[in-house]
Amino acid sequence: MLIALLAAAPAFAQESPVGTWKTVDDKSGKVRSLVKISEVNGELRGKIEKFFPGPDEKPNAICEKCEGAQKDAPILGFTLIQGFKKGPDGQWQDGEITDPENGKTYRSRLTPIEGGKKLEVRGYIGSPIFGRSQIWVRE
Repeated sequence: MLIALLAAAPAFAQESPVGTWKTVDDKSGKVRSLVKISEVNGELRGKIEKFFPGPDEKPNAICEKCEGAQKDAPILGFTLIQGFKKGPDGQWQDGEITDPENGKTYRSRLTPIEGGKKLEVRGYIGSPIFGRSQIWVRE
């Protein structure tokens, strides 16, 4: 029994969003960033570890349209996601995601899919049915 539990542990670990993820631009299909998600005190937080600027962007871009503490924060090291807690259905919910391109912050949920190889990131206003999803790929 103990051997079966130990063998299953890596599979359960992969169901967590903790790790490094490639984000992909919806329009170009190109990798935009690497986001490292970590768990601190039962909550997930994610920062941009690597940024791949587009042709019209500066490598040292900042979040010009953000407000508050994130105003003019560098994209590299930018806190993109925060506050997620694991729900009973395996989704990580009650968190927020900030889009550094437009400076807006959205309610969000994270759902590991395909055995934890991919992460569905759903940002929304009000209800999850009024939003959009992106698929991030585990690095």
